Amino acid sequence: MQINLLGKNMEVTEAIKDYVIKRVTNLGKLLSGIEEKGGEVNVAFEVGKSTNHHKSGSVFHADCLINVKGEKFYSSADEEDLYRAIDVVKDNLFREIEKNKNRKQTLFKRGAAKIKRMMKGLSDRNPFTSK
Repeated sequence: MQINLLGKNMEVTEAIKDYVIKRVTNLGKLLSGIEEKGGEVNVAFEVGKSTNHHKSGSVFHADCLINVKGEKFYSSADEEDLYRAIDVVKDNLFREIEKNKNRKQTLFKRGAAKIKRMMKGLSDRNPFTSK
């Protein structure tokens, strides 16, 4: 897994870097199966201040783009606290990756069940037995 961290309008300290890497590696548990099969996972994480002159409100911004074998997962958040913005981005990405994973598994199971019905001759869409 390749992680690129970029800071805008602020300096990326070692603490922020460690926090981002810790959160992204938690997402890596979902993507570890892809890496083991030879796939490449690229993570582009961007943290920073929206503007330099704001003192309150949603000051901090976090973006993350994960590219996995041509599939892209993106999330962004604006929060008052930088660490909270990073957590929101991680949670959104976790949900999005999990949803995609579940969708693939469901489609595979549905296709396998359809083939099984076709082989048994129960389906009227069976190309081998239908008219």
